[in-house]
Amino acid sequence: MDMFFVAVELRRRPDLVGKPVVVGGDGRRGVVAAASYEARRFGVFSAMPSSRARRLCPDAIFLPGDMSLYTEVSAAVFDIFRDYTPRVEGLSLDEAFLDLTGALKLFGDAVSIAESIRSRVRDEVGLVCSVGIGPSKFIAKLASKQAKPIADQQGVRPGKGVVQVHLGEEISFVHPLPVKSLWGVGPATLEKLERIGIRKVSDLAAVDRVALQHSIGEAHANHLIGLAHGIDHSLVVADREAKSIGNEETFAHDVFDRGQLRTHLVRLADEVARRCRNDQQLPRTITLKVKFSDFQTVTRSHTSPTSMVSAQAMLRVLSPLLESLDISRGVRLIGISTRNFDEHEPQLSLFDDGALTADASALDEVWAPATRAIDDIRERFGDSAIRPASTLRSGKRPGTSKWGPDDPSHE
Repeated sequence: MDMFFVAVELRRRPDLVGKPVVVGGDGRRGVVAAASYEARRFGVFSAMPSSRARRLCPDAIFLPGDMSLYTEVSAAVFDIFRDYTPRVEGLSLDEAFLDLTGALKLFGDAVSIAESIRSRVRDEVGLVCSVGIGPSKFIAKLASKQAKPIADQQGVRPGKGVVQVHLGEEISFVHPLPVKSLWGVGPATLEKLERIGIRKVSDLAAVDRVALQHSIGEAHANHLIGLAHGIDHSLVVADREAKSIGNEETFAHDVFDRGQLRTHLVRLADEVARRCRNDQQLPRTITLKVKFSDFQTVTRSHTSPTSMVSAQAMLRVLSPLLESLDISRGVRLIGISTRNFDEHEPQLSLFDDGALTADASALDEVWAPATRAIDDIRERFGDSAIRPASTLRSGKRPGTSKWGPDDPSHE
């Protein structure tokens, strides 16, 4: 998807089309989640500190983001994908691999399918996507980047929309590219490669394998040399199960009050539990993450014999974990994540599994009718229609500061 978070926001804010728009935290601790191509012209990109983004593009318009909406829109896009093939591997909310091998006889050649998908996403969802086609996931991924719009000092130019690399063209396609285009070439690896004169993929393809292994390690060297020759045997893995579901909050100022932290924990637990139920995931392990003012990060986890699907059950487990931490240094960030998902609905144990687990399981059972009612209300009237009473004073919805707190001076 092209600038997905920003594009979703522009659907409801058409007055911002053509302007430099950034989704993310607007404070000194904020992070850019997505940037419009007009903002990218100034060097603004995702994962960049918002303070730097504002220096690069003083006229940028910051929007806080709405993960619930992005998740909903993503589901609509993925439904379109699955109309063409069941073999869809989602990498994130805005990116997926589709194996079209079995769809060609039914829907035509790959380019025709790509154009059909783009047309439906545009007409039914109101968004634009770019498609790369290739004989492997690696080649298709690189082709999709070349299909996207181009933002530079001259302005924003439309992309090709669809780029296909045919079987046998892999080497001629990848060799002119910068080596940082390859999977597995991050900043540290790039520095090592440039140190030995490797700047393009063609340089990597010609390098002595043993020398490269000494520089970056045997496994990593073999992986990159394979990609430099256009080789990728990885398969599209359909319907990958979620590894974890979580949310976290970065504060504008360090928090020293445990009661205030608990209020934030209530908001986050409400959001995470809702997402777990919506995705029909039944977590047994829940982790509390706390980052202190000195940037030290600690995590505390608890695994239950049965799953936890209500915010109340999660809080029953999380509260003792929070109480066990010394917060005198001040807390910069707090987060919750869940994993270790069950395949079946939980059943209460006949045996004593410990007070903590027993209480959490009992809370799930007691709160089940109320949880269903809450989910029904939110489905009909939106996520903000009902929320925990203790969070009303903050005026925030759960997880609204996923990319850092907003700065009131910029509102």
